[in-house]
Amino acid sequence: MAFVRYRLIQFVLWLIAVSIMPSGRSAIAQDQCRLCHEGIEDTPSTLFKKDVHAGMGISCVDCHGGNAKKELMEEAMSKAAGFIGVPKGDQISKICAKCHADAAVMVKKYNSALPTNQAELLSTSVHGKLSTTGKETIVHCTTCHNAHGIARVDNPLSPVYPLNLPKTCAKCHSNGTYVRSYNPALPIDQLDKYRTSVHGRKNASGDIKVAECASCHGSHGILASKDVRSSVYGTNIPATCGKCHGDAQYMSGYRIPSDQLEKFSKSVHGVALLEKKDLGAPACNDCHGNHGATPPGVESVSKVCGTCHALNADLFSKSVHKSAFDQRKLPECETCHGHHDIVAAKDELLGVTPEAVCSWCHGNKPDSKGFLAAKTMRELIDTLGISERDASQLVEKAEQMGMEVGEAKFKLREVHQARLESRTMVHSFDEKQFQEVVEKGLKSASTISDEANGAIEEYYFRRQGLGVATLIITVLAASLYLYVRRLERKQAREKRG
Repeated sequence: MAFVRYRLIQFVLWLIAVSIMPSGRSAIAQDQCRLCHEGIEDTPSTLFKKDVHAGMGISCVDCHGGNAKKELMEEAMSKAAGFIGVPKGDQISKICAKCHADAAVMVKKYNSALPTNQAELLSTSVHGKLSTTGKETIVHCTTCHNAHGIARVDNPLSPVYPLNLPKTCAKCHSNGTYVRSYNPALPIDQLDKYRTSVHGRKNASGDIKVAECASCHGSHGILASKDVRSSVYGTNIPATCGKCHGDAQYMSGYRIPSDQLEKFSKSVHGVALLEKKDLGAPACNDCHGNHGATPPGVESVSKVCGTCHALNADLFSKSVHKSAFDQRKLPECETCHGHHDIVAAKDELLGVTPEAVCSWCHGNKPDSKGFLAAKTMRELIDTLGISERDASQLVEKAEQMGMEVGEAKFKLREVHQARLESRTMVHSFDEKQFQEVVEKGLKSASTISDEANGAIEEYYFRRQGLGVATLIITVLAASLYLYVRRLERKQAREKRG
């Protein structure tokens, strides 16, 4: 009786579904899976009505297996019909890959422009690693795209739509318990920080052009930030940011320049990072932040620079320029050094010549303290540079003569260090402190020059001594030769006599 009652209910539901079905959906009448599930109005069938796959003619059996033409559940959902039920674990991504990794299916059958390497990228990504169960990967396709009701990425209903993606990623990345089971060092406040950033605020206001998670990290092929292939690896960050910020057309609506990457690439920081591969050099995120990216304000520029250039920042904060800059609301470091196009520190930046940054403010005031101090400091550092060069040349000359100058070469480091310290001490804008550092270097350079000159003089003394010794030896040798010849002649005469 129970079986008869079940078959009667199934038949009634089928009649109701067919009677209310639009004529344009007659194909569904042949799909017993949808017919039954839509009849009982369960969640999967309701969601699937708007699924992008439904619009392409893909049916339940394409993912779940079985035979959609069989009316009896026992036949439609039998193992013989290939029914697998609800896919679990890695089986989910494998089922998706049957189509999405097959170019013949995606291009020829569905005329799709989607890439066919998503599954491969996912398997090699940080999300493709084994989960804590050890039986399946951390993430599957449905983790981000959902199972039923999948929408295109440009559909506002999609969980990977630009405005929805931050929350989608945060389902896992804001869950402290979950994240700690994989990477205890990974912060869980990225979404909160992102919402405070320029990108996050604009994203929340409905701007789909601004950067969200996938813009920087990628989508299927996300790699750890320490992986050299990652889009957020230190040397790759400028190019990642430059995808948007270096595109003048893309950035035209935001009223900010688009030449930052070009300038940065030529700067002292850019050359160190991009050409020399020095990971200690700053990238975009070191100054602007990561998830909480925001332009540094006037007050914060020096704090950002000071995280690396701590001594320079400390000296400036105690200098006379600090109050002057504050009164004029000038950014401390940026005013003299620039921002993205920072050049390498060199002596020419100091002084009152046209190329010196001091002349920008003090160049037309030759009687002012600032002008005189800048002029004197430039003269001092030039003198130190000349002394270092002369001392180095003398040491090199002595070394080429074969003299031992190892200690003098080592002391040259002290002179070079004094030059570096003097460039740092410039930020104190205190002529007396600056002069003390320079004089220390001049004293070392003088000592080295004396030692090198002493070695050179010793070389010539040795040469003179060698010449005299050679002459004496030559005279002795000649005398000995003549004496031997005289003996030989004497012996010859005695034999004849």
